[in-house]
Amino acid sequence: MFTNRYIFTYAAILVIVVAAILSFAATVLKPYQERNVRTEKIMDILKSVNITADKKNAEELYNKYITEEKAITPEGEVVSIYKTGSKSFEKGDIRPFDINMKVELSKQAAIKSGKGKEKPVFPLYVCNHDNKTFYIIPLRGKGLWGPIWGNISLKDDFKTVYGVTFGHQGETPGLGAEIATEKFQSQFPGKTIFDDSYNFTSVEVVKGGAATLPSDKQIHGVDAISGGTITSKGVSAMLHDCLSNYVPYIKANLKK
Repeated sequence: MFTNRYIFTYAAILVIVVAAILSFAATVLKPYQERNVRTEKIMDILKSVNITADKKNAEELYNKYITEEKAITPEGEVVSIYKTGSKSFEKGDIRPFDINMKVELSKQAAIKSGKGKEKPVFPLYVCNHDNKTFYIIPLRGKGLWGPIWGNISLKDDFKTVYGVTFGHQGETPGLGAEIATEKFQSQFPGKTIFDDSYNFTSVEVVKGGAATLPSDKQIHGVDAISGGTITSKGVSAMLHDCLSNYVPYIKANLKK
């Protein structure tokens, strides 16, 4: 029979060895994990403008079609511009692609609550594809069980939706998780985030369907997910809250 001292020593050594192995594995795998996260982010950005990429060609297609990355304040000031072709800064030194939306939205929330002073900046991606210009805005919000996110691309009028992507961490399969499906996302192209006078409207995810809205408002609405009311409301809030940060910039850059 083993003594208590032996059992304790054996368990301690085993814990140390396992911890060392896990730490080593995490260190070795971290660059691969970060690369995978970067690639998935690129693929989602491109997907919002209907460019299909895979892990092998995502970086190449990104550098081909995304011509600029801009970092913009909620007041509409452009604080940094990164040219992807030349891999150089035209202005500033913040790489917009590396901006963490969760962190920036937290800064914004802190300012609104009076508990913070650091100004947030948000990324905007400029895409040239098929001789057309599109503007891609990243999104982040809250669903029923966790964070939701995505990208929305606008045509060069800055108001008409060209495409969207949505993702989630833990929404319910068959219900809230439907935001990640083509069926839900296909409703967005052609919708507008401004009215004809360029008053900001966002796009509302409507319980009961966009057809229940007044006829002049239906261009700003899509059908909610049946049984996914809270997630649908989360998508509506995410769109409104994130897009509103770009309104001053958009209004300052409208084609006259």
